[in-house]
Amino acid sequence: MRSLMVVLVACLVGGVTADSSAAEVPSRPNIIVILADDLGFGEVGCYGQTVIQTPRLDEMAAEGMRFTHFYAGATVCAPSRSVLMTGQHHGHTRVRGNAGRTNPSAQALLDEDVTVAEVLSAAGYRTALFGKWGLGDVGEAETGLPRKQGFDEFYGYLSQHRAHNHFPDYLWENETKVALKNVVEPVGEFGGGYATEQVEFADDLFAERALEFVSRDDAAPFFLYWSLVVPHANNERTRAVGNGANVPDFGPYADKDWPEQDKGHAAMITRLDQHVGRLLDRLEERGIAKNTLVLFTSDNGPHNESRHNLDRFTPSGPYSGIKRSLTDGGIRVPTIAWWPGTVKAGTESGFAGSFADVMATAADLANVEAPQNTDSLSIVPELTGHSDAQQQHEFLYWEFHEGGFRQACLYNGRWKGLRRLGEPVRLYDTDTDVAEQVDVAADHPDLTEKITVYLDGARWPNPNWEPKPGRR
Repeated sequence: MRSLMVVLVACLVGGVTADSSAAEVPSRPNIIVILADDLGFGEVGCYGQTVIQTPRLDEMAAEGMRFTHFYAGATVCAPSRSVLMTGQHHGHTRVRGNAGRTNPSAQALLDEDVTVAEVLSAAGYRTALFGKWGLGDVGEAETGLPRKQGFDEFYGYLSQHRAHNHFPDYLWENETKVALKNVVEPVGEFGGGYATEQVEFADDLFAERALEFVSRDDAAPFFLYWSLVVPHANNERTRAVGNGANVPDFGPYADKDWPEQDKGHAAMITRLDQHVGRLLDRLEERGIAKNTLVLFTSDNGPHNESRHNLDRFTPSGPYSGIKRSLTDGGIRVPTIAWWPGTVKAGTESGFAGSFADVMATAADLANVEAPQNTDSLSIVPELTGHSDAQQQHEFLYWEFHEGGFRQACLYNGRWKGLRRLGEPVRLYDTDTDVAEQVDVAADHPDLTEKITVYLDGARWPNPNWEPKPGRR
């Protein structure tokens, strides 16, 4: 046991040391990050969902900490995951958007990028990734392959586009293709297509790998990044047959008087919930739960690409927008921390944080320094019940490149600034206007100017992701 009396603020931008008075926690705990794909803030019971059943996630929140003001790294897949891995916000991290076939290297981490897996591996952790990667691929983007970015082992999808198909014809085992029993119609730009014979569901395979990994007898602590692909739609299947919510069965929704798209979407989330429950049970069975921090979250807001009925599920909760929006519906995500004996049961946190904070938190817990050029704060004080010692972000930042460059920031956990390229900042008071409906920029000129100045300098140049105007 070691006393975390000093928060490792040295791993933060402009690193200094601060006294935190945090309680003792297990030394060098195991760390598990579970990432859902396109799961909305309002699609989990403990965040207000009333139609879709998520009993194990609700139980996880009841036994741990539920964050109400936590943000994904971006409003779409690849950059959000890049923020998670590097601890750098969206204007600093390597991958700023979802790239197409013409420039795959724009969606790959480089050798000089340092990931949380590399930091933990250097600290003696064994590391694994099961599921969807999206930050490097064979061919022109091999610098970003998982095993070149700190993971000892990988099983899953390298291409996020092929991950649309939940019943693929192959997955990658490290750098080797492993054939599956599914028969695939290879339609679409990336050939992932959809299964005409469905035998092996990818997320079921990833769950088994996760359970096996945490069950190994090994003295070293571990870092598991379990990156599920539900409830993301199979976009190619949507275009081909009108239903992208492809799942082995409809579970408890089979008898509902709903369209199949709605049944499938709900079933995906409940299946995810069951898999998470199995993992927590395994940790308890092995007697390692009290030495394991589990973080559950989602890579961005909810999608509408399965042709399911958003009104039935209210997936964004009280917030406006969905995936590809910079309003909170596109970026504020359900986030639960579970760590029996360390994270107090039934607690709620309003800490305004983001995926970038995983880096500093992991380094803090591993008792090592994180890279200096991050935008990351350790949330160990918050997790251990010492909110008074928790450092706060002045700004959080996002951008979006599809359909014309847009920026967003959150100032002091309250004031949301949004702008399109070449337009003035729109300002929203999220304390009183959670849906971001009323622009109050004219009422707060000094604040609007401060946010404008921040947005002007928030990003580092990146030749693959230069701001471009869009059509209006």
